[in-house]
Amino acid sequence: MLRNPFPDGLRFAFGTLTVLPVAVTRWDGVAARSGMLCAPLAGLVVGAASAAAGLLFLLPGGSPLLAAVATAAVPAVLTRGLHLDGLADTADGLGSGKPAEDALRVMKRSDIGPFGVVTLVLVLLAQVAALAQAYAASWTGGALAAVVSATAARLALTLAARAGVPAARPEGLGAAVAGVVPVPAALCAVAVTVAVAAAAAGGLAGPRGAVSAAAAVAASLAAAELLLRRCVRRFGGVTGDVFGGVAETAATAALVVWSLT
Repeated sequence: MLRNPFPDGLRFAFGTLTVLPVAVTRWDGVAARSGMLCAPLAGLVVGAASAAAGLLFLLPGGSPLLAAVATAAVPAVLTRGLHLDGLADTADGLGSGKPAEDALRVMKRSDIGPFGVVTLVLVLLAQVAALAQAYAASWTGGALAAVVSATAARLALTLAARAGVPAARPEGLGAAVAGVVPVPAALCAVAVTVAVAAAAAGGLAGPRGAVSAAAAVAASLAAAELLLRRCVRRFGGVTGDVFGGVAETAATAALVVWSLT
């Protein structure tokens, strides 16, 4: 009798993509594949916690800016800053101008270089500014922006783990999940996530909310795909740092587009 991979996939997704106390009981291709397909669910939980933090600051009279800072801080806390660290390391690797092997060594170093620092500052400023604008327009819109962006960021990881995208190194989380998701399954995850996000946002914020959600997810995936392809060309594949960079890029693009629609 075949074992249902879904529970193991959930544990893999939450155990590797969040700091929630979830034990990863399987570390094989089947668990990795189902785990990356479950990644948007982990994003949904992270986004809900982020939105809750923002609303907790708004309820007693806090400013939209303060709520935005709290909202942006929660994903960093729930991932121990790993995605932000991955973004910084990826920026340093891309900006180093060195051959692939040397650039990968730059990314493995524990320090953060100038490209990483500048990228982190700009990305966090963009996230906070977009969230502040969304909260200023409506509390519901700000909360939805937080949930949609976090979910879209993890959906981008599902796409980044699709078949045909190689690992740049033979070890690490990047190697464990690179190429494990069949392309049809990844596209199905995209379709389901877009449909659910648009329907939920439409129910809570009307037609404009549905359009904003769909546009935000589409923009996040497009931005993430551009970074992914650049990294594959530059490094020969993906690493754990690249996955982190893809997630933060997707989240930022989603927030910016939400604030503009």
